[in-house]
Amino acid sequence: MNWTLEVVVVPVSDVDRAKAFYAEQLGFDVDHDTRIGEQVRLVQLTPPGSGCSIVIGHGAVPQMAPGSLKGLQLVVTDIHKAHAQLVERGVQVSEVQILGQNPTPMPDPLDNVGFVFFSDPDGNEWAVQQISSRG
Repeated sequence: MNWTLEVVVVPVSDVDRAKAFYAEQLGFDVDHDTRIGEQVRLVQLTPPGSGCSIVIGHGAVPQMAPGSLKGLQLVVTDIHKAHAQLVERGVQVSEVQILGQNPTPMPDPLDNVGFVFFSDPDGNEWAVQQISSRG
């Protein structure tokens, strides 16, 4: 049996600001922006190439403090290109960091150990890891 992770709820204080950050700055696809009356709004966004989406909104999502989600992780095939793209899009991102030692540095020595880090406008924290074989 396959168990796939499909959606992660990201707690935000301002849905429009968060939607702009994820869609315009990070380049996530807006799958839908659904309003159910004035009390419920759900926005689903998906990183390019991902099988898992994030949902931001109010009224029909679990109550969590904005900015309380830590450790979300994206994977890319080239951490330097990802860093450059984030900088170009105005995201405050860390420099490339090497965390640990790759026991088998093939095909690229940054695989598994090359990371950059950023936060959304509410302080939810994201990591981006290089795994070139995923491309």
